[in-house]
Amino acid sequence: MKKKIGIIGYGSMGKMIFSKIIETMHESGIFLSDIYYDQVKNLHGSYPELNICRKNSDVAKNVDILFICVKPLDIKTVLSEIFEEMSSNCHIVALNYGILISQMEQKCPGRKITKIIPGITGEVNCSVTLMCCNSHVKTEDTDELKTLLEQFGTVVEIPESEIGMGSELTACMPGFIGAIFKVITDEAKRHTTMTPESIIKMIAQTIYGTGKLFLEKEMTFDQIVTRVATKGGITEEGTKVIETKMPEIINELFEKTLDKRKIITEKAQKEFDAAN
Repeated sequence: MKKKIGIIGYGSMGKMIFSKIIETMHESGIFLSDIYYDQVKNLHGSYPELNICRKNSDVAKNVDILFICVKPLDIKTVLSEIFEEMSSNCHIVALNYGILISQMEQKCPGRKITKIIPGITGEVNCSVTLMCCNSHVKTEDTDELKTLLEQFGTVVEIPESEIGMGSELTACMPGFIGAIFKVITDEAKRHTTMTPESIIKMIAQTIYGTGKLFLEKEMTFDQIVTRVATKGGITEEGTKVIETKMPEIINELFEKTLDKRKIITEKAQKEFDAAN
């Protein structure tokens, strides 16, 4: 890609995006800034031609696609800093669920703005990245951005109104899966003399294999259950427990997380609007 790429914020997601982009782009085409300049300047040791900037505005004025990887409440400040400096054709890509696109447009009227939600699984090229755009983002802009994002997984375009539930099913899901299988591991230890390490490896490999059945063999959840939980068998006894008791737990999980998300989003939006 010949376009110049900017990244503001070198936290967890900023690092991931940088690490994937640098695989296919020369460092001289990437501009980076972070509040902790002294930490990111050390990247020059590995990437001597990387453009590490002290000011966010110095990133914005040089790039065609700008990833803003900061906390939701800091987006307002960043947009204020960069608006006058950036090209009118620069594509703003904000990693954020708390601030609405319409609010970002207040700070950057007439500009191309996309909101994305990547996941930690992007570190192994398996992220499901959610994406929604404003009306200024054209088809060629979307295609160009997808090419970048697909370097660490798949991209799903959804309405902004569905970002909440979409995030629960993608970005949050590794945490939910980890918590579920942590419980399974802890309970399994009560019924076996196998080491915790052995239990974890068995479960992890089985999760990996099951995922491949879904994706490569295009099997459905029901088909997996049918194949393994034969009538009158051992697995069927376990699936009955899950089907009876899990719906209440999962329903409460989504109620709690979506309520919390709503509270955080409303707070962020009030503070964003109050500062305008």
